[in-house]
Amino acid sequence: MNLRAYRRFVVVFWQFLPLLVAYARDRRRFLLFGSSREVSAEQRRKRAATLLDSLITLGPTFIKLGQLLSTRPDILPPEYLSEFSRLQDDVPPADWEEAKAVLEADVGPVETEFDDFDTDSISGASLGQVYIARLNNEPVAVKVRRPGVETLVESDLQVIRWSLPLLMRFVDEARSFSLETLADEFAKTIREEMDYEREAKMLGEIQENFADNDDVRIPAIKESHSTGRVLTMEYIGGTKITDLNRIDEHGLDRSELAERLQRIYLQMIIDDGVFHADPHPGNLAVTEDGALVFYDFGMSGYVDPFIQDRIVAFYGAIARRDIDAILDALIEMGTLSPEADRQLMAEVAELAIQDASGEEVEQYRVQQIVQQLEDTIYEFPLRLPPNLALVLRVATVVEGVCVTLDPEFDFITVATSYLGEEGYVEEGVREYIGDQGEQLRESTASAVRIPPKLESVLDKVERDSVRVTAELQDDRNYFDLLAKRLVIGLLMTAGVVSSTILYVFEAFPLTWVFGAVTVAFGVLLYRSFTKSRTLKGQPQFTRQRMRDRDDGSSDSGQIGVAVPSTETEQVDSRILDRTQESGSSQ
Repeated sequence: MNLRAYRRFVVVFWQFLPLLVAYARDRRRFLLFGSSREVSAEQRRKRAATLLDSLITLGPTFIKLGQLLSTRPDILPPEYLSEFSRLQDDVPPADWEEAKAVLEADVGPVETEFDDFDTDSISGASLGQVYIARLNNEPVAVKVRRPGVETLVESDLQVIRWSLPLLMRFVDEARSFSLETLADEFAKTIREEMDYEREAKMLGEIQENFADNDDVRIPAIKESHSTGRVLTMEYIGGTKITDLNRIDEHGLDRSELAERLQRIYLQMIIDDGVFHADPHPGNLAVTEDGALVFYDFGMSGYVDPFIQDRIVAFYGAIARRDIDAILDALIEMGTLSPEADRQLMAEVAELAIQDASGEEVEQYRVQQIVQQLEDTIYEFPLRLPPNLALVLRVATVVEGVCVTLDPEFDFITVATSYLGEEGYVEEGVREYIGDQGEQLRESTASAVRIPPKLESVLDKVERDSVRVTAELQDDRNYFDLLAKRLVIGLLMTAGVVSSTILYVFEAFPLTWVFGAVTVAFGVLLYRSFTKSRTLKGQPQFTRQRMRDRDDGSSDSGQIGVAVPSTETEQVDSRILDRTQESGSSQ
């Protein structure tokens, strides 16, 4: 194993070497010295495409790694996530004789254990491949683990562990911690996916949860012909869910299909706590009577009750456009650090919702909101709990499939309706979401807490978004005058000190020079105080003037205004001139 791992390490290192050099040059332009360099979004996209090609070249383990990385916005920037999201699990099938050896070692001779067996696989994945057969005169799908894949995966996992210290040199401290946790998570995930006994258990749980739902078809496991490396299940045919022409030919309502698909995943995540985590179009089909079929439960996950509650709170907060509730839900789920800049995160969330929404709340797409949040998560950077990363991936992929079925699909309306029917959302809040809600929500909340305006102010104070702005009017450049006086005063002081020191050391010629300069600065400072422009306030109403007027101390025709004396004289002279002109005209 170690010898194979060493060889594999050389192959992997050589494959990634050009990218490693590029990343090193980002830190130091000439590797050993030089400044860092900026990397544009276009350059990141090109690197992501190159890295994707390398992952595909390196085989099953690294394909799975790329798929896992596509769910981790806390590790990779958006350009990589977008590129990796297109990573498919399709690889050329293994030779039948090799697959047959695995099948017969675990189940028995193909000719005696099955009525019929088609040796051409219908799908080839990185870890296994699927064949069609007949068992007890019923069609079945037989999933066989790739021959020798266990040894390859274990070698690659060892290579990944050896590579971590090298990768740490190219990322900051927070993301390096995420990389370490990702390596452990990936090792656990890929071993679980190779364990078909676990997949059979997950499939059975999900099937039991939908046993009473005729609109959902989940293959039943044939336990007698299933092991840790072979999984035999009921074969259910259907039309690929994105084959819109065939769906229309069957006369099915695509809008209803989209809504039903979304409700099924909401039930899995919010109610059941166990969910099918790989809902790409290849794993979803529709029967002629409109039932939804689910395939491939190798990537499935659990959601604990606490995360379920927080997801409900998160969906409800998005529907209400309650920024603080969105941030609170993210913090409680562990997605957002409590030490994060709450004001900045609130602004990002507000922009995300504004970006994604139309004229009304119901029109925006949850996928756009999640994408905005993922971009922000990478910038901060933050960690995502493993199962929550899967939930985010499921939310975006399912929403994309639903929009393909129905371009007008509205996730928020469906989610809100579902949460209301299941009793997660109170009636008053449902009415708010459906109608004008903002006024209703403020009224109901304020009835038990505080008035809406005060609540809004307290929310801003809590997230440090209160700003006090003081505006100073300086039309006459008084601050400029003060600055000049201060500079001249400092220069004069320096001149006095220098002249004194020179006099003590009997350097009389220099003493006279510095003394003359000091006197000149003194004259300038004196003249600045004797000019007519003095530091007096602008004319303004004052309480004292108003009191003077009320007491009769001012003339009845005057308004209490503070006016500089020089300006008063000018005003009096202008009044006198106008009076004389008026008298002469009369």
